[in-house]
Amino acid sequence: MLKKRFWIDNTVGIIVCLVIALIAWFLGKVVPVVGSAVFAILIGMILALFWENKGQATAGIKFTSKFILQTAVVLLGFGLNLNVVLQTGKESLPIILTTITTALVVAYLLHKLMRVPGNIATLIGVGSSICGGSAIAATAPVIDAEDDEVAQAISIIFFFNVLAAFIFPILGRLVGFDTHSGASFGIFAGTAVNDTSSVTAVAATWDSMWHLGSQTLDKAVTVKLTRTLAIIPITLGLAYLKARRESQRGAGNFSLKRAFPMFIFYFLLASLITTVATDLGVATETFMPLKELSKFMITMAMAAIGLNSNVVKLVKSSGKPLLLGGLCWLAITVVSLGMQQILHL
Repeated sequence: MLKKRFWIDNTVGIIVCLVIALIAWFLGKVVPVVGSAVFAILIGMILALFWENKGQATAGIKFTSKFILQTAVVLLGFGLNLNVVLQTGKESLPIILTTITTALVVAYLLHKLMRVPGNIATLIGVGSSICGGSAIAATAPVIDAEDDEVAQAISIIFFFNVLAAFIFPILGRLVGFDTHSGASFGIFAGTAVNDTSSVTAVAATWDSMWHLGSQTLDKAVTVKLTRTLAIIPITLGLAYLKARRESQRGAGNFSLKRAFPMFIFYFLLASLITTVATDLGVATETFMPLKELSKFMITMAMAAIGLNSNVVKLVKSSGKPLLLGGLCWLAITVVSLGMQQILHL
């Protein structure tokens, strides 16, 4: 009976999000630097302008923006072989840790100085420092972010992704990166660009500029995967802080079990399954469909978030968050370049 009730309440909203996601998925393939998630959130926002009373679709849209989003993060874990990531990414680990720390500190300080709302600052800081939309998707449920806040953070991250795709290959030439090997610029792209689609675009452009095959792209993607692991400690830390604040406000006693976001546990479990299976001889390609399904489900969730967003409100309130995002992006770029210089990479 409960299953039947669930489908009655949620089917319409889920189908709406599915249709938007299919359109966005196609557009994302045509324009990969933008990506399907951004197209989905934009389509959802435009529809929301004309579709205020969503009626029967409301419950399904809410379900998609919360539970399908969490499921997508779990499936994202199947794209991570921990052994490969740790072995090939360890030379870039000091840069990754420094850039992540820099972005989070900058986001926190600007949150205090400019009075940017806490959730927005957190989402932009985490999205800038770790892996764009995926990190925002993992963080949003942990801090109980509103759909408007997620939409705003995704939009700001997207803006600086596009800038990076155009500016970084030119910057790399001006700075003097090695043009005979893609390793150095690959590390820079993997640490200074946040979203996978833009990392791929920047690295592939450098490869084509200097006829390097896929050297830069391979390096950049590996570094990017290493950064993705930071989702685990960051979300656990945020969950812990949130639970502590709630207990101090008298909203219940602190409980580590309640503070621990279970979907992050399943994300880690998925990564371990991939790691063990590939060590036993299972081809990495076996897990590719699950990774693609994860991306599609994130696209569905972004469609739902767009449908629940108020575009007028977002535009009016985006000034300070946009500045915060820009300063985080600038800080990460400078620190990444500086660390590579210090480490002679």
